[in-house]
Amino acid sequence: MARSVLFVCLGNICRSPTAEAVFRDLADGRGLHIDSAGTSGWHDGGRSDPRASAEARRRGYDMSMIRSRKVTVADFDDFDLIIAMDRQNLRDLRDVQPTGSKARVELFLPYAPELHRDEVPDPYYEDNFPAVFDMIEIASQALLTTI
Repeated sequence: MARSVLFVCLGNICRSPTAEAVFRDLADGRGLHIDSAGTSGWHDGGRSDPRASAEARRRGYDMSMIRSRKVTVADFDDFDLIIAMDRQNLRDLRDVQPTGSKARVELFLPYAPELHRDEVPDPYYEDNFPAVFDMIEIASQALLTTI
């Protein structure tokens, strides 16, 4: 059973902090360690994209304390489950995953097969934050039932 979950996207300012906020809210009181990170360090220390933060506020989630950070080698032993938002994130994670690390690394949306997709689209360029939040909420509820 996973006791810790790390959500990962490219820059850790849109999808993965959204998943962190949603999942943290859903898992409140269950004693899970939940975090997010990016495969790049482009936004290290920065806040979530203002459009993601605004959509989060509209839905009752708080992203104000989340800061972007890059995935570290230690994350592969600190987390039981590392969830990638898209196939490129998954490849990038597997490229740096140390042999013998404890983390299971997988895609997020297969937890929600009713969505008929396995990648969370990057809303940074497409400006589809509401749709991305919908996907993340559905997948988060399904993930929570499995751990």
